[in-house]
Amino acid sequence: MNKPTFLFFFFICFYVVSVAQDYIPVKIVPAEIFRTVKKDPNDTAVWTWKRGGLANLNVAQGSLSNWAAGGDNFSIAATSYVNYFLLNKGPKHKWDNSVDFNFGFIKTTSLGSRKNDDRLDVLSKYGYSLDSNNKIFLSALFNFRTQFFDGLTYIGDSGTLNSTLLSPGYLFLAAGFDYKPVKNISLFLSPLTERMTIVASNRLAPKGVYGVPAGSHTINQVGAFASINFHSPVFKNVTYKAKMDLFTDYGNKPQNVDMYFTNFLNFKINKFLSATYNLDLIYDDDVKLFGKENNSPGLQLKSLIGIGFSMPFSMVAN
Repeated sequence: MNKPTFLFFFFICFYVVSVAQDYIPVKIVPAEIFRTVKKDPNDTAVWTWKRGGLANLNVAQGSLSNWAAGGDNFSIAATSYVNYFLLNKGPKHKWDNSVDFNFGFIKTTSLGSRKNDDRLDVLSKYGYSLDSNNKIFLSALFNFRTQFFDGLTYIGDSGTLNSTLLSPGYLFLAAGFDYKPVKNISLFLSPLTERMTIVASNRLAPKGVYGVPAGSHTINQVGAFASINFHSPVFKNVTYKAKMDLFTDYGNKPQNVDMYFTNFLNFKINKFLSATYNLDLIYDDDVKLFGKENNSPGLQLKSLIGIGFSMPFSMVAN
């Protein structure tokens, strides 16, 4: 994969800048070196649980009446984003779990009702620390992605089914190392990863879509996997969350790297109002795009912006 490669280096550069900004020179007083460190008597919990998330709903509506310039008489669009995380942390262990759900809907007088976003992403990652600073972990990762509703490709007014629940579905099982240089960044590298692509629909399986052979419902691939995650405030009242997954199949064109890159910006206006921007970029060498020359693969891009209701929530318990 050549086109999306620059995004990977952009993300690495962004990380280097972030680390540089967080670096603070510290002078060590010689006497402090020999000071006896006493354990906090209140630090008795082996594991600490933290849970929370974010719920966001954006709505836009427009209407026209006797409008000379033309346009749809009525339109309404709604987009939603829900994130829930459950973290478990101990002296040598770390277990991160998260669920992300996106759904968007648009209705106009001329086009009728259509969805413009639909994604479910479940992630679970467990790690055992290999160093005293808890920056390098021996880790195992589970990741599952799919959607809930039918996705149609429209030519004029007619739509052709090209996706639905578990069609496609992507299941990743990976073992490797997780590097966490600072609190808000993690880099997971796995030389041994199994990716299962699922096409459960009997309407789509005969077509041989998403790299699954025609007539089959699944295909298994073994390769290398990397996942970069960043989640942190970047400015006052602005939070940025990003995830980039890279996968290469050892058995089929390993030089072509599949990419899944999602970005979410949340601009907080007040306690319950915020503006959001979501940008997803996907490159999958097994996904042939209708309309491109020879139905070849290409960089897929989705961009959504909105303003509406936002409610973060979190809780810590021992």
